[in-house]
Amino acid sequence: MGIFISVGRTIECVLIALCFGALLTMSSTKLLGALQSYNYSGKKLLRWARKRNNMSFERLSLLGMLCVLSSAIVSLCFSFAGKWGALIGLIPFAVFFGVYIYADNKIALRVPAVPTKRFKRLEIILFAVCAIVSYIVVTLLNFAAEVWGSPLFLVLRYCPLAIMPPLLLPLICLSNLISKIYEVPHNRTYITKATQKIASSGITVVGITGSYGKTSTKNILAAMLGKKYRVLSTPRSYNTPIGIALAVNGNNLEDFDVFIAEMGARNVGDIAELCDICPPDYSIITGICSQHLETFETLENIIKAKGEILTATHKKAFIAADCADYFKESPCPVQVCDCVSDVSADCNGTQFTLTLGGESAVVKTRLLGAHCAYNIGIAAQLAFEMGVSLADIAAAAEELQFIEHRLQLTTSNGINILDDGYNANVKGARAALDVLRTFGGRKIVVTPGIVELGILEETENKQFGGLLAGFDYVILVGDTLVTPVKEGYYGEGGDPAKLMVRETLKDAQAELKKILKKGDTVLFLNDLPGIY
Repeated sequence: MGIFISVGRTIECVLIALCFGALLTMSSTKLLGALQSYNYSGKKLLRWARKRNNMSFERLSLLGMLCVLSSAIVSLCFSFAGKWGALIGLIPFAVFFGVYIYADNKIALRVPAVPTKRFKRLEIILFAVCAIVSYIVVTLLNFAAEVWGSPLFLVLRYCPLAIMPPLLLPLICLSNLISKIYEVPHNRTYITKATQKIASSGITVVGITGSYGKTSTKNILAAMLGKKYRVLSTPRSYNTPIGIALAVNGNNLEDFDVFIAEMGARNVGDIAELCDICPPDYSIITGICSQHLETFETLENIIKAKGEILTATHKKAFIAADCADYFKESPCPVQVCDCVSDVSADCNGTQFTLTLGGESAVVKTRLLGAHCAYNIGIAAQLAFEMGVSLADIAAAAEELQFIEHRLQLTTSNGINILDDGYNANVKGARAALDVLRTFGGRKIVVTPGIVELGILEETENKQFGGLLAGFDYVILVGDTLVTPVKEGYYGEGGDPAKLMVRETLKDAQAELKKILKKGDTVLFLNDLPGIY
């Protein structure tokens, strides 16, 4: 009989542990998405979670408190059922976990978690870790109940499982560390393969970096070089070692003449690492601002990191005029972008004069904003250097299509929608607002503010809020940066009746349905940061 009870109790512990493993894993969607956005750096995830306005740990702690209180009440109400009272007391856990999972999944992410093979492996490991830890806790609680023999503790023995939600962050970090036993050597092998493939191919490599404008400039340059060469470029915003390796290993380099690699960085040394994979023959620095100051800590570190591409460039670098002074002592030949003049921009596109090799041409593009003329200009200089004619460059510029989530204009039911969802820097935000002002009708801004500015985050968002004063409606999304944006808005005389705050992007869209009418233009500016 004792053996039967022991086996039955073991099965009970296993089933409870598996259920908690599943619930905790399903509750980790946003946290795992944040971890993925930070390139699976547990240290950066914890730093993000400790931010003053981040409520992740508080939400998990609240979940734990609700679970322990409700479980205790239910268990006591069913104390007449003896040992079964404790099992019945687990029902509130399922209820509150379900509510938490539903609410957490409603929080929109600008860049949703991508279910890559690595992500799925991490989910499996997290489930196993959560289940094992839950099993240990459940077993210890049952052992304590048997040893103490207290009827009250026997009924309430599963209430302490409420400690599991607040432990989710460290459990994710532990699972991530375990996963790296396989992931690190696997990724190193994959990156080494890409490095060797590039080195043996003879393909011309162009590296593009900067605080902003990388993806836009990459796409523009690919269109221009495509007039003469077979061009391969990193897809979307892939700008990490694995992202570059995916582009290289997933294609036959013999089918291409030029490889354009977008290179992103959050720390000093990141660009140098990317250049080790694909040393650039030519390079572009699109601009410098305080973006990612949260990880770089100082503007000097940003300049140092972006400048690493110059050390690795074999032939020539092209640098935007507004940041050229930062790189006066370049180790490679440099050409400053000074080929653009007479820029005019409105809601129908941008027009400017492009001068290359002593010849000039008036270029028209459907891309919006004066700033796009300079992205086109710096790409044009490099394309001209590589032998593309001015006529072909101008033709490519006129054929350019809107770049996804970067001041991408669409019209629906007579309403203009400006999708600038991937804009997350100060200069880009100002440019987007300038574009919005060129439209007729009412003008509406939907934004959560600007993130990853480190110690400047509050100051810059207050200034950004001031720029929003005067628009017909402003909808702030979320709770991370709302306060400084509101302060700046009111400080510049913004109308309180025209400012709204909504918890999620979905809520903001529901509000838009109430107020939008034909002829209006709505700007989604940094619609939701990837991990905020």
